[in-house]
Amino acid sequence: LRRESPAPWALVAADDFSDAAKLMTETPAATIRTWMVSVVGHVFDLLSLVAVGIAFGCHNPGALLAAYVVGIVVWLTSFIPQGVGLVEGAMALVLISFGIPPVTATAISLIFRGLTFWLPFMAGFFALRKVKTFEPVERGAPSVLVPRIAGLLTGVAGLVNIVSAVTPSLRNRVMLLERLMPMQVQFGHLTAAVAGVGLLLLSRGLWRSKRTAWVIACSLLAIGAVSHLAKGLDWEEAVVSAAILGWLLLEWRHFRARSDVPSIRQGLRILLAAFLVTVAYGTIGFWLLDRHFRLNFGLVAAVRQTVVMFTQFYDPGLQPITRFGRWFAGSIYVVGMVTFGYALVMLLRSVLVRAPATDAERAHAQEIVVHHGRTSLARMLLLADKFYSFSDGGSVVGFAKVRDVALVLGDPIGPAEDAVPAIEGFRDLCAHNGWLCAFYQTLPDNLQAYRAAGFEAVRIGDEAVVDVRDFDMATQRKSLRSRMRKLAAEGYEVEMVRAPQDVRVMREVRAVSDEWLAERGGQEMGFSLGWFDDDYISGCDLMVLRSPTGHVEAFANIISEYAADEATIDLMRHRSSAPSGTMDFLFVRLFEWAREEGFAWFNLGLSALAGVGERRGDLAVERLLQLVYEYGNRFYSFRGLHDYKAKFSPEWQPRYLVYRASSELPAIFSAIVRANAGGGALLPRVRRR
Repeated sequence: LRRESPAPWALVAADDFSDAAKLMTETPAATIRTWMVSVVGHVFDLLSLVAVGIAFGCHNPGALLAAYVVGIVVWLTSFIPQGVGLVEGAMALVLISFGIPPVTATAISLIFRGLTFWLPFMAGFFALRKVKTFEPVERGAPSVLVPRIAGLLTGVAGLVNIVSAVTPSLRNRVMLLERLMPMQVQFGHLTAAVAGVGLLLLSRGLWRSKRTAWVIACSLLAIGAVSHLAKGLDWEEAVVSAAILGWLLLEWRHFRARSDVPSIRQGLRILLAAFLVTVAYGTIGFWLLDRHFRLNFGLVAAVRQTVVMFTQFYDPGLQPITRFGRWFAGSIYVVGMVTFGYALVMLLRSVLVRAPATDAERAHAQEIVVHHGRTSLARMLLLADKFYSFSDGGSVVGFAKVRDVALVLGDPIGPAEDAVPAIEGFRDLCAHNGWLCAFYQTLPDNLQAYRAAGFEAVRIGDEAVVDVRDFDMATQRKSLRSRMRKLAAEGYEVEMVRAPQDVRVMREVRAVSDEWLAERGGQEMGFSLGWFDDDYISGCDLMVLRSPTGHVEAFANIISEYAADEATIDLMRHRSSAPSGTMDFLFVRLFEWAREEGFAWFNLGLSALAGVGERRGDLAVERLLQLVYEYGNRFYSFRGLHDYKAKFSPEWQPRYLVYRASSELPAIFSAIVRANAGGGALLPRVRRR
């Protein structure tokens, strides 16, 4: 059989151009958006080539531009994928034709291609090797990619503005500008610098999808483009600003996060007050202190001078002749910049949660938790440091607000069929408020639902769960058995005290708690743990360890897991004088009590980072956490806690941290540490109640 020959290259290229033309007519908005992204990419590629050329002593922009254009043409028309080899050779030949030495020309072309093609290609290759599965994100999930790119591009535009403002304009362009505009423009450089600083500050807001940041950034990009032309016909910088502005305008739907309304009002009030005070201050100063300047200011001129300096940051003719005059003029600039900076921070501030959950919200959450709670974290959702989000399907999400992070404790609690809507609803709430969103210590049950909603998951450790039905002291370690016999022989015994607790018991266990806290710096924990609160502790069953003289040496409060066939504790505290083995004694008696009460399991809590990152194929984040586990014991006893729980032969059940993007992990880990250390929003206030 004769093999059918492939289609000629010309026909394939013609078909591709025909399909492209069809798409342009059918989807004009997408075409414009693609074109804008392409323009920005080419601008950065061209700037990279110029930088490489200058580094190798090539200061001929025409030669570099010609080499770039020829390289693009060869790349588009080459029959070899990505024009490998041909593009490099064509660019080198063009540079040589302009008189550049062959060695230098070859180095420039190879390094340029390495930066713009080979380096991204290899990075993508190794990144794709780590991707095991691809879970499509639902259409309604807010994109995190567009805001991230917008933040980066805006930061780059800010740097370009600042660099352009502090470098002199080209003399021939300035002369042309003076012929075109006889009235000299004095504010171009300073306006570009101020716009650049503003764009740098706004990049974080765009990264967080802030609508206010988008509006201000678009305004500053437009101002920056005009100022670049006004200060010296710097069309290159103007094109960069205009291209980013056009792309932001096309992607406006991705910037929906609102800012904190009270903070906006406060910022605007401060801005207005500072403007009025500064205008009065400057007007009086210029009017009364005109001997310090070359101009004699009347009242109207003094007002105009102050307003222009405060709002536009340039000098419309001021000529101080004394040190005091220069100081006075500079003070107006300082007041204006500080005021505008403060107002900008207030405008971009994420939504604050200013008050604890209401009694009605807490009662509603308790009703849901009692019916559907099934983890060791369920009771923690009802403590006073949590805020709540309710779904229409009957679920509750309990979270702490730590700076810009909404940190959920565990999974949404509610009907199983409502898990996906509850996750998506909280995700959208966070996106609307400009919060980062994370779920801490989630079960593996809902990982698919999280991924479908646009989240990623990383394992952060295992919970140790003891099967009390099979727990037998005869099979435990000899050292544990000997400690139990020793304490029992000395007269130590445990007592189960049912809730509610009377005043005498509360006084005894509070004394133990206060002594335990004093040895550890006096700081209570929070979020995933409770703290010694009279209402909370008195409402729990307590197991107390009494000495032979009847004094309480240690205690643990037992908390419910509601729908789960499992028991657990929250606080376990002891006196410094408690004998060795006290905690072992308490745990064994708790296991025996749980079995007598009909429970199947006893939860010992999370063993953080244990086993994370040790298996082949684990994520890079998990391997990094494994290093924290190995080398972080000087700050927290990860290994010691794991080894202690392991001696009871528990089953290990994985727990996860669920998040939107890897770039958010530093802020999320910081929020976890702060929340567990008692640093969540309003926690100090609710403890003082």
